[in-house]
Amino acid sequence: MDFIPLIRRYGYWLVRGFWKPRYIRPNALFEQMTHVGVLALPSVSMACMFMGIVLVMQGAYQLKQVGAIDYVADLVGVSMFREIGPLITAVIVIGRSASSITAELGTMKVSEEIDALEVMGVDPVRYLVMPRVAAMTIMMPCLTVIGECLGLLGGALISSFSLGMDPYYYGSRLLQAVFLRDLWSGLIKSLIFGFIVGILACYRGLNVEGGAEGVGRETTNSVVLCLKAMLATNCILTALFYFF
Repeated sequence: MDFIPLIRRYGYWLVRGFWKPRYIRPNALFEQMTHVGVLALPSVSMACMFMGIVLVMQGAYQLKQVGAIDYVADLVGVSMFREIGPLITAVIVIGRSASSITAELGTMKVSEEIDALEVMGVDPVRYLVMPRVAAMTIMMPCLTVIGECLGLLGGALISSFSLGMDPYYYGSRLLQAVFLRDLWSGLIKSLIFGFIVGILACYRGLNVEGGAEGVGRETTNSVVLCLKAMLATNCILTALFYFF
């Protein structure tokens, strides 16, 4: 299946689903949301918290040399909301969930289950692709928000115990440094990341060839492709938010 027709058919069924919810298959959507989001939460939380700790330690080392150690809270807040939170979340989800989607659909493709759906008159895009891409698009921003909060918490903990910074002062610095546009820019990024990662993972899974070996090969290719697409999209969006 070609990529553009896949997007077009996904959009068609998504629009129809708004008018007739039965086309969305709510049970399948919630199952995929659990797989993509809930089960990925521990990994995303741990990664973002550690990243917040590392940001404080690395930032404090440089800022201390110019007597601006108080700005470490500003650094963590802006970095987590604009870049680190969406990026780290997307990387974890790609490695965990996108690869799983590609492998699952690829296995169905080589075992001719997708061909069986088409013979029965069931559109595989509606039945298989739509709940997975929709779940990825919905859960990526949710995971990002939770990851950002835990990253800020990790930064607060290391700032308090290592730098001796008062937690209330850390919080007040965050409120002064972070604006609503910083939060929205990260959420918009994560929303777009979710759609891109989901549709690419499904695309690679639906085009698997060569049996079990092909499934493994396309799963690896899917992860690499999703990472490249996510990083390129992040660069474009960062430039747009910066200049506009």
